[in-house]
Amino acid sequence: MGCWNIRCGLIVGAVCGVVVAILGGILIPVGNSIIEGTVEKEAVIVPGTTAYDNWVSAGALVYRQFWLFDVKNPLEILQYGSKPVVAERGPYTYRTRYLAKENITAHSNHTASYLLPQGAIFEPSLSVGPEEDNVTSLNLAVAAGYTLIPKVMHNMLEGWIKTSNSSLFQRRSVKEILWGYKDPIFKAKLGLFSTYNGTHDGYYNIFTGEDDIAKVGVVDNWKGEPKLSFWKDDYCDMINGTDASAFAPFVDKKKPLYFFSSDVCRSLSVSFLESQQLKGINVYRFTLLPSTMASPVTNPANQCFCRNQVVTKNCTMSGVLDVSSCRHGAPIYISLPHFLHASPDLTQAVLGLRPHEEHHDTFLDVEPTTGFTLRFAKRIQVNMMYGPSKVITVLKKVKDYTIFPLVWMNETAALDDKTADMLKAELISRIQLLETVQISLMVVGSAIFFLCLLAYCVRRRAETQAQSKLV
Repeated sequence: MGCWNIRCGLIVGAVCGVVVAILGGILIPVGNSIIEGTVEKEAVIVPGTTAYDNWVSAGALVYRQFWLFDVKNPLEILQYGSKPVVAERGPYTYRTRYLAKENITAHSNHTASYLLPQGAIFEPSLSVGPEEDNVTSLNLAVAAGYTLIPKVMHNMLEGWIKTSNSSLFQRRSVKEILWGYKDPIFKAKLGLFSTYNGTHDGYYNIFTGEDDIAKVGVVDNWKGEPKLSFWKDDYCDMINGTDASAFAPFVDKKKPLYFFSSDVCRSLSVSFLESQQLKGINVYRFTLLPSTMASPVTNPANQCFCRNQVVTKNCTMSGVLDVSSCRHGAPIYISLPHFLHASPDLTQAVLGLRPHEEHHDTFLDVEPTTGFTLRFAKRIQVNMMYGPSKVITVLKKVKDYTIFPLVWMNETAALDDKTADMLKAELISRIQLLETVQISLMVVGSAIFFLCLLAYCVRRRAETQAQSKLV
C-alpha cells in the first residue's frame, strides 16, 4: 500500500509539473496581450499618455553641430581654374528644439495639428571656437546669381560683382555664414539658415493613433496639403511616415521605417542595420540605404527627383538632391556629408573630402516595443553650384559645373539617464519580469514532470524486480 502511495504521489507530481509548465505557456499570449494593451494605451498621442508628454516637448537635448568647409586655395581657383581644396572646420554647436510645440489642436478625425518653433542657442563648451571664427567659403550671392539670373543678363551680374568688389569666395564669420549678413551685391540679408530662428517649417497634422495604433504619429498633411508640390510627380510628392521622433509600437526590423523631413523636402525610408544597447535598453538601429540618393540609373524610382539634367549629367549622378523648388528658388543641393554614397565626380571635383560611413550616415535608434526613437543623428550637407562663364570674370577659369560643399550638419539627440531609468522601470523591467516568470514556470514545471516521471519509472521497475524475486 505504501508503494502504491508513493507511485500515486509521483503521478500527482508529474501532473502538477505539466500544469505548471502549461501555465507558463499560457502566460505567454496572456502576458503579450497585457504588454500590448499597456504599450498601445501609452503610445497614443492624447493628453495623459507617455507618448503625448514626450511629443509636446522633447525631453532629450537636441543639438545641431555644424562643420564648415574652409577653402585653402581661392586664388589658384580664380587664376588657374584649379580644383578647390577644402578643410573641415567644426563642430560649432547649437541647442535646438528647446521650445514646446505650439497651437496644438485636436480634431474629430483622430488627428492633431501643431507648429514646431525653431530656434538655435550657441553652445561654446561643445564647439571648437567662437561664432566669430572666420572661414573662406563660396560667395552665396555669386553662386545664387549665376543660377537665378538668366545668362543674357550675366553682364549685369558682372557689373554688380565688380562694383561691390566681390569675388567667387569670401571670408566671413561662422555666425554670418550660418545666420546671415548683409550682402554687398544684392543689398539683402543672406545666410544658409537666415530664416531659421524665430520661425517654423509649417503646420503639421498627424494621426493620434486612437482609432488605429499603426498610424500613430503618421503625417496626415503638411501646410494643409496631403502631398508635396515640389517634384511635380505623384510618387516623389508623397508624404510618408512620421516625423521620425517615434513610430508605431512593436517595430518589425524586417520592414523599413518611413518618415518625412522638411529639411530635404521629401519622404525617406530607413532599414534595419543591427541591434544595439543604449543605457541598458535594446534598440534597433535603422539607417539610410545607398539607394536613397542613387541616380535613376541605379534606382529608377528616383527619376522624379532629378531636376537639373545638365548639372547631374543627364541624371546619372548619384548623391545629390536639388531642393531649389522648396527653397524659394535658391540653388541649394542637399547630400550626405562629404558626399557619402555619391558619384566619384562629386568627391573628385573638390579635394579634401573624406566620406566615412560611421561619421556621415544618418541613423535612428528605435526601441522596438514602444516605437520611440531614443537616439538619432540626422546628417545633411548643404551645397551650392557654380560653373563656367564667358562673361563673369571670377568664373572665366572654371572648367565645369561644380557642386561645392558649404557646411554639413549633424542634428543629434539621445535619451538622458532619467528618461532611461523611467523607461526601464515602467516598461522594460516589467516585460523582463513577465518573461522571467513565464520561462521559470515552463522550466520548473517541465523539470518536475520529467523528474517525477523518471522516479515513477525507477520505482515501478524496482517493484517489478522485487515481485519477480519473490515468485
